[in-house]
Amino acid sequence: MEDITLRVARKEDCPRLMELIRELAEYEKAPEEVTVSLAHFEEAGFGLQPVWKAFVASTRENGQEVIQGFALYYTRYSTWKGCRMYLEDIIVTEAWRGKGIGNLLFDQLIIEAKEKRFNGIVFQVLEWNTPAINFYKKYTNKFDPEWINVSIELQ
Repeated sequence: MEDITLRVARKEDCPRLMELIRELAEYEKAPEEVTVSLAHFEEAGFGLQPVWKAFVASTRENGQEVIQGFALYYTRYSTWKGCRMYLEDIIVTEAWRGKGIGNLLFDQLIIEAKEKRFNGIVFQVLEWNTPAINFYKKYTNKFDPEWINVSIELQ
């Protein structure tokens, strides 16, 4: 197996991250739901007031770095628990799934959460996404069927 490098995402990674986001949307049967522009994505991560941070996992192909996956998070505040990491997405390109990239990224998120003194990591997973559910179960997470997802679209 090729060497996998982990690092913090940079602005110049955003076009590749958007490709992976679209790949995830296809996998989740919702490609039309990706409406964020590259400019907005870049601004939200690297502008004057960044709201997200990401770690990327890459390999070398023909001497070039190729991002094969990433994990994007932001800080969430719980009035009951305090600061927590909210994992928005962990994405590994289809060709690299099952080769350890997801574990490396998730382990890095745990390290980051501990360094920032967050008291937990929260995220969502689709109920039909058995591979992802099985992946998360390795980390002994609490699955909570009580809560219903709610959103308000402002457009």
